[in-house]
Amino acid sequence: MAGYIIGHHALDEAEILNLGVAPPRRQHGLGRALVEAMLGLLADLAVVNVFLEVRESNAVARRMYAALGFAEVGRRRGYYRLPTEDAVVLRAEI
Repeated sequence: MAGYIIGHHALDEAEILNLGVAPPRRQHGLGRALVEAMLGLLADLAVVNVFLEVRESNAVARRMYAALGFAEVGRRRGYYRLPTEDAVVLRAEI
């Protein structure tokens, strides 16, 4: 498996719960393609807002999400473990 994306929606809101790309396939656009496909599917379902959390230190993912229209709307202090780290909550309007 090269990658996967998991999300759910209710009415006009959705959340991307997890996105994973196998290490050899990273930095080749697969993650972006998965998110774009998910956003397209969610738009077809009349979703307006999509949320997700990302590790504060994950600069590569944060840049990708920003390029796809996600903006920071909050933080969850100490959300991640091993190591403990804040989650940055992002939202995109589609």
